[in-house]
Amino acid sequence: MGVPKRKTSKMRLRTRKAANRWHRPQFSKCPQCGSTVAGHTVCPSCGYYKGRQVLTVEGKG
Repeated sequence: MGVPKRKTSKMRLRTRKAANRWHRPQFSKCPQCGSTVAGHTVCPSCGYYKGRQVLTVEGKG
């Protein structure tokens, strides 16, 4: 069985645990309509992605 030769320092332990902490999702504004959109996603309001129309979105009504 593998046993550590030395005690893991607090700094090394905390650095390792810090990689697993929660990060809030990053949102940006759609350049076409200005609504808030998650990154790398088609805008649900206008249907644009990377400056071109990908989805056809019907208006409310």
